[in-house]
Amino acid sequence: MLHSLLDRWDEKKAARSDAIKRATGLRLDATLAFEGADDVTTIEGFIQHATLAAKNPGFFDQEIDTVTEVDRNDQWITFPSQVVTPTPENNTVVAKISDGEQSRKAVILFHHWNAKSRYDQIAKYFTRREIAVIEMAMPYHHERSRPGSDYADHMLSPSLGRTLQSVRQAVLDGRQIVRWLEREGYDEISVLGMSLGSWVAGLLAAHDPAVKNAALFLTADSLAEMCWTGRATRHIRESLEGAISLSEFRQAWLPLDLGHHAESLSRNDLHLQLVLGKRDTVVLPTLSHRLTETLTSHGANLDVLSLNCGHYSLTLPPYILWAGRAVTQLINDR
Repeated sequence: MLHSLLDRWDEKKAARSDAIKRATGLRLDATLAFEGADDVTTIEGFIQHATLAAKNPGFFDQEIDTVTEVDRNDQWITFPSQVVTPTPENNTVVAKISDGEQSRKAVILFHHWNAKSRYDQIAKYFTRREIAVIEMAMPYHHERSRPGSDYADHMLSPSLGRTLQSVRQAVLDGRQIVRWLEREGYDEISVLGMSLGSWVAGLLAAHDPAVKNAALFLTADSLAEMCWTGRATRHIRESLEGAISLSEFRQAWLPLDLGHHAESLSRNDLHLQLVLGKRDTVVLPTLSHRLTETLTSHGANLDVLSLNCGHYSLTLPPYILWAGRAVTQLINDR
């Protein structure tokens, strides 16, 4: 009975935004993702660039010689993003800080797609345990939203190049926050990502050795396959189906595939916590299990918490409390 209620609640949550999500058709937009891609007009050409980018460890690297000036005003920090887009609002990174008393530990929190508010309760949970929280607005969300948009359609969309650009931008913005936290004297930096935010957190952890703990909630390996099979992204599949195969889609977004970065995620000094929903219809459990198997085969320092809930019902007690306890142990046991 309880699980039937959870399933209906999850479906209601998922259906709420269906009306504003629109199928728009496939767009390559290769120049948004790759330098020197002006002549790309086919999916084959796009995949060639994506394959090279996936092999290039510098694709998610920041400009290491550039020290970004960060402005702090009470609980807020702002700084210019290294990725410049045609949306001026999106080019300034905004993050909210919740300080843990005398804390030298900090966690950067990456929210879910189309988040309408910040995770105040989660921030309070960690600050009460002397862990500072930095909640970064991901591209095209919160203060960075595109004027006139009903949802964050530029962050995750049927535009292959724009989505690559947006996720890369989120990772680079997160790395700038890591650098700022280092300058502020934090001893241990962790990342926590929810759903789409888990891909950003995972990619950041894979590419930034300063990150020592990564908690990935409701995650999987292939972001492309998640979009193809997930309840919340039916409009993306509708936009792409007939113009591109699932295999081509996976190759086009290979740089975003956490399984592809399993070796980097399995370094000795990085500890991973995955929290998964057994009843998830947005990030299918088969995709999540594939990631855990890949990470395990690479010898990752990995803990997995599988809860009998769905994608949205993870936010309900007792599931969110169990998840929060797992992350707290991850950070405080170090």
